[in-house]
Amino acid sequence: MDLACARQFASRWQDDWNSHDLDRVLAHYAEDVVFSSPMIARLTGDPAGTPHGKAALRAYWTTGPIDYRDQIGGRVYEVLAFRDVLIVSGFGAYGETAAV
Repeated sequence: MDLACARQFASRWQDDWNSHDLDRVLAHYAEDVVFSSPMIARLTGDPAGTPHGKAALRAYWTTGPIDYRDQIGGRVYEVLAFRDVLIVSGFGAYGETAAV
């Protein structure tokens, strides 16, 4: 993905994320996406905390809150890997330090 494509993705991603429309957000993900986060394990009780596939990610996001404003003021980061223009894997990381 070149810089122009990355900027275009980031703009669409922000608009889609802020729409709170799950279908718009999931349109950025490949069918075989794998996503991991300690928050997934905490909310679902599944110690792996790793949904496999878009349907599993949809199920998690339908159950769990999607909110980038960390409830305790901690930093939140997402690392995304792409195949062509779709996300194939992601990891959400949560820190203890308040965002500045």
